[in-house]
Amino acid sequence: MPILQPAGGHAIYLDARALLAHIPSLEYPGIALVNALYLAGGVRTVEIGTVMFGRRPDGTEAPAAMDLVRLALPRRVYTQSHIDYVAEVVIAVAAQRQTLRGYRIVSAPAALRHFTARFERL
Repeated sequence: MPILQPAGGHAIYLDARALLAHIPSLEYPGIALVNALYLAGGVRTVEIGTVMFGRRPDGTEAPAAMDLVRLALPRRVYTQSHIDYVAEVVIAVAAQRQTLRGYRIVSAPAALRHFTARFERL
């Protein structure tokens, strides 16, 4: 699994753009990975990429510098079996990465769209 190096003290950032190279940035590979992790195992993550940073002030859109997926790991909250489970889900999704497809935004607010945007699978 491609991750941002070095790993942080409280989070691991999966590189969705590298893992899902077949999905163009403007089809939101981060959202594709976030959704796949949730559907495969209920693993909740967040996209930090083109959905969050791609909209320009004039309303146009451009790819963000990176398309990452953040896995936060609060200390003293999860057991080793929780971490093992998340790792198994991530590995299973990565093994089926070629089946994942991009998304398009169906609706989004003018500001902070990454919180409440609605997507449709392409």
